[in-house]
Amino acid sequence: MTLTLDFTNMMAGALPDGAGISLAEWEAAAEPFRRAHAAVHVRTGDLGFLTLPTNVALLAQSEAVAEWAKDRFTDVLLLGIGGSALGPIALRTALCAPQWNALETSQRGGYPRLHVLDNVDPASIAATLGRLNLTHTLVLVVSKSGGTVETMAQYLIVREALAAALGEDVAREHLVFVTDPEKGALRAIARQEGVRTVDIPANVGGRFSVLSPVGILPAALLGIDVRALLAGAAHVTEQAQSDSLKANVPGAFAVMQWLADSRHGRHVQVLMPYADPLRDLALWFVQLWAESLGKIGPDGQSVGPTPLPALGATDQHSQVQLFMEGPRDKTVTFIAVRGRLSDGPIPARHADIAELGYLAGHTLGELIDIEQRATAGALAARGRFNATLGIDTIDAWHLGALMQTFALATAYAGVLYGIDAFDQPGVELGKQFAYALLGRAGSDSARAEWDALPRPDARFQI
Repeated sequence: MTLTLDFTNMMAGALPDGAGISLAEWEAAAEPFRRAHAAVHVRTGDLGFLTLPTNVALLAQSEAVAEWAKDRFTDVLLLGIGGSALGPIALRTALCAPQWNALETSQRGGYPRLHVLDNVDPASIAATLGRLNLTHTLVLVVSKSGGTVETMAQYLIVREALAAALGEDVAREHLVFVTDPEKGALRAIARQEGVRTVDIPANVGGRFSVLSPVGILPAALLGIDVRALLAGAAHVTEQAQSDSLKANVPGAFAVMQWLADSRHGRHVQVLMPYADPLRDLALWFVQLWAESLGKIGPDGQSVGPTPLPALGATDQHSQVQLFMEGPRDKTVTFIAVRGRLSDGPIPARHADIAELGYLAGHTLGELIDIEQRATAGALAARGRFNATLGIDTIDAWHLGALMQTFALATAYAGVLYGIDAFDQPGVELGKQFAYALLGRAGSDSARAEWDALPRPDARFQI
């Protein structure tokens, strides 16, 4: 079980025409990284994601609910948005069988389907409720604050549907709140009505919460090996105790992306797994990287790279044209799965046809691996920055390792950029305006600011 990072194709010497991070730049970055490493790891009590992999008591909460729910429900409906939804979706896509929700019960080993409502589009919510048998559905309401407007709107609608279908007393047995241990509306409702709860630690932010019950509970309900998931994350956390870039994969990832962005104008950073099960991991990474690092820096200037998801080999036939010949403003990080080279033998047919005959004797695993290596080589040959994260296989251990790698890298990168990776002030104003327009108490100042905004101008409307 290993996780490797090869960033040769980010470095000068490997790329033509003087492109790439110079060895001098890399060596000079060792000291800023040591400072970033110290700044992150000194906050172990404050940054709860660092201790999630070894938090046995928290794991026990999720396992207890999963054991209680076993064989009771055919479906789990998760209400959440942002990290509360993207993490569980990534876990389901990566670690459950393909097309999980379309499989028969026996094909799922008796485990439930997982449906995630991650928006407030009324058409999606109505369609989901219309096809669920609520008698056999467990609803997870995921909000640390208990006040997230989208999740609370979802909750009110689903709670009403549960009550109508089952009655108030039975409806409560179909709810689990995943929320702050002490505070917030969900915690208050749980105390009043006896609804089951599991905790999101107060020192764990939403986009860093996938290894808390936010992700662990739905994963456990689906039969995913959550202990292996946490073990992979714990391994990375232990390795990351080193402040040497030679031994710290998350640190090396953070530094190479920071240097590429801040010194070489590579402001768009692509994550491109060559594996369908990791498609949604890339979307989870986009939120983590974007919401954490897109900030106003200490000098008042905007900082932060723009993350972009891609999927190999699919996006070789769409985005890679842009990566190869478009603006030289990107890095591409591939995720390569090395342990499946023998998978999917390709039959020997049409040997007399040149376009097909050469495939005989190869496998699909070999083909997708070669496609990844060929794309990396092609990008490098044209001076385009790229790196490869390698894993042995797609399993719970390696997914936990990847997720903790990206979480740690994000924390390090925040220090390197001189910003707080754990807040999101740019999101707050829009929330306050929404509260004001909905009439939430205490929104008077936001309403006044909204009312002072320019109104739509007929000159600029068509």
